[in-house]
Amino acid sequence: MHRYTSTAITLHWLLAVGLIGTFMVGNYMADLPFSPQRLKLYNWHKWAGVTILLLSVFRLVWRMRHRPPALPTALQSAMPAWQKAAYHGTHHLMYVLFLAMPLLGWAYSSAAGFPIVWFGVLPLPDFVGPDKALADMLKFMHKLSALTLASLVIMHVGAALKHQFIDRDGLLSRMRF
Repeated sequence: MHRYTSTAITLHWLLAVGLIGTFMVGNYMADLPFSPQRLKLYNWHKWAGVTILLLSVFRLVWRMRHRPPALPTALQSAMPAWQKAAYHGTHHLMYVLFLAMPLLGWAYSSAAGFPIVWFGVLPLPDFVGPDKALADMLKFMHKLSALTLASLVIMHVGAALKHQFIDRDGLLSRMRF
């Protein structure tokens, strides 16, 4: 069975860990009272978001230049049309959200009047000026995109586990180190 490149596998797992960790921190920090701990977590969340954005751009460029391995012929013929559509649709939507979610967070931070200084060293430009109404809308859109991406990740993991433990077709081995 054809495997993904080592670079594609590394980017996949780096993004997986980064997205899950950032989502968990985002959920936790949102309900904290104003404190130094909350500010620290918000900064960490922003730094992780910018890093995820950069890794996502790199991953997208890599994927456009290095085609992923085709699904095995036996698997393609056995997979119902709805599963093929879900497979492709989920992957495409995840790529859109890999880019949109951090950009929405960045725009939200700008509209809320809180600049992003990546790792406390590199100040990033604001997308928009401070605007409370816009910040509220962007906050909602960022949260909605995060929840949507989390749902897609759960579906993605569920499908991978189904292929590994129920279908036993070895599909998961294409993305292992």
